[in-house]
Amino acid sequence: METLAMHISNGIIDGPVAAVFAAFALAALTGCVLRGRRDLDDRLAPMAGLVAAFIFAVQMLNFPIFTAGVSGHLLGGALAAMLVGPWVGALCVSVVLVVQALVFGDGGVAMLGLNITNMALLGTAAAYVLIAVLLRVLPRTPAGLAVTGFVAAMLSVVVASQGFVLQYWLGGTTDLGGNLAGLAGTMAGVHLLIGIGEGLITATTVVTVAKVRPDLVYALRGLRPAAVPTVPAVGGVR
Repeated sequence: METLAMHISNGIIDGPVAAVFAAFALAALTGCVLRGRRDLDDRLAPMAGLVAAFIFAVQMLNFPIFTAGVSGHLLGGALAAMLVGPWVGALCVSVVLVVQALVFGDGGVAMLGLNITNMALLGTAAAYVLIAVLLRVLPRTPAGLAVTGFVAAMLSVVVASQGFVLQYWLGGTTDLGGNLAGLAGTMAGVHLLIGIGEGLITATTVVTVAKVRPDLVYALRGLRPAAVPTVPAVGGVR
């Protein structure tokens, strides 16, 4: 079951594939830096630091998945996307992953490109797409935000887990005997359960922030519906 960890350890994926994803992650994060600079303002900059610190702290709390014999923790992609946007959010999760790998040995240092691709880039991107869709359908009430955060977080974890399946197919060091579909199904099932915990944490956190300071929730600011132009009165009729 150790191969099911989202934090890929050294030796699970071969060197050439790890190097390719490291280059991809570096290029993508460079794009996030360039694009995220346009979003940073006096509200988003300090919020980004708080989000990274919160994700780092909550990731220390593991919740058991008894049916799978493993434990999971917050990945943070959906939470970061809702609070600080996809570009800055991906950077926040990446910083957390780097610190975890270098200081706590959570995930191999040589596998950082793979882990950042899955959890910071793929997970955050998938979450924000879902957030953008759901917030155009659901009311922007606490209940609507809670449902959006829960669904986006839960499904983004599953999407991130399938990134690992792709990487293992490209350069896994253990022969699965052609049972890639079995690996994909196992990863999806386990991480769907982990995603439920992720969704509850994300929904609770975002709704709490929105009730106190809705202006700090990027999703509410960045996904506003287009304003309806006013039509001037004609012939004295208001």
